[in-house]
Amino acid sequence: MILIGQYDSPFVRRIGIALTLYGIPFEHKPWSVFGDAEKIAPFNPLTRVPTLVLDNGESLIESHSILDYLDSLVSAERALFPREEPARHRALKVAALATGLAEKAVSLFYEQRLHTQVSDVWVNRCRTQINATLTVLETDRRARTTEYWFGPSIGHADIVVATMLRFLNEAHAGLVTMSSFPALRAHSAKLEALPAFQSIKQEFIPPQ
Repeated sequence: MILIGQYDSPFVRRIGIALTLYGIPFEHKPWSVFGDAEKIAPFNPLTRVPTLVLDNGESLIESHSILDYLDSLVSAERALFPREEPARHRALKVAALATGLAEKAVSLFYEQRLHTQVSDVWVNRCRTQINATLTVLETDRRARTTEYWFGPSIGHADIVVATMLRFLNEAHAGLVTMSSFPALRAHSAKLEALPAFQSIKQEFIPPQ
């Protein structure tokens, strides 16, 4: 398999971490959607990352779809999304909130960095959505006493929250006061110390 995209993207990074935790070998192509669009396009006409090229040459796009495929390759006991309800929809909700927050953080970055005329309405809307979502995630995590979000083992929800927080704080330094979200801060620190997170990481590189 070939994973396309840079690890400063929380969406790419969550795939790399999942592949590493599963022990699935892969080649990493750290291509940028800005600087390497012509390399990505043959595999994904949207020139978006992550893109996962399978051994048969087919390409999978969009992080949740890729993770759904990867989960299908392992047993239910090893899958990082639960397969039984109600645990499944609860984990999916947390992951969706974190993914949506990351999308808002990306949108906010592009608005402020790539547009000469910044929309204050859009910026304020993104900031409000980011803080509101962090509050919901903080409340949920604080209410749980398990080592990881949904039990004793790491899952996709844990991974995406941590990768999102790293991206948010690197791309928007000072936007969020993490002391206001102690449960999320502790969650992120715990995961970032894990070997898979240490090996799959990259400092944020603003697009040129």
